[in-house]
Amino acid sequence: MKAIGVKTVSNKLKQFHHENLTWVRSLDFLKQENSYLKNRLSEVVDITTDRTILAQAEHFQNQFIIKDEFLDQLRHDVNEQEKILSERYVRAGNAVDDYVSNRQKKLREQMEYLEKDFTSLRNEFNNYLTVTL
Repeated sequence: MKAIGVKTVSNKLKQFHHENLTWVRSLDFLKQENSYLKNRLSEVVDITTDRTILAQAEHFQNQFIIKDEFLDQLRHDVNEQEKILSERYVRAGNAVDDYVSNRQKKLREQMEYLEKDFTSLRNEFNNYLTVTL
């Protein structure tokens, strides 16, 4: 019976690791996408003097900066979780406790929020450009 428990814990640890690697790839993509959106915004600002357009552009610039900060923080947190997973795996022989599970759940929720929020912002920005240009 104990062997099954260890195998289950090991599988959970592997799943957490796989999930973290997936998040790192997603965060890298979102970071690149955010950079692309900032560059596109810069192109639009360079060709206009309309105060209304510039005010809305400032709103998007602020949102993109906030997204960069959140992406960086979340990437840091995912890296920290990977470090914890590695340390606990080596030190405790596959042990996954509530602390690790709760951190993983929180990261999962933050990733879900980020992906939805980023998609919404990107769509809002693209709609803004369609109407503005």
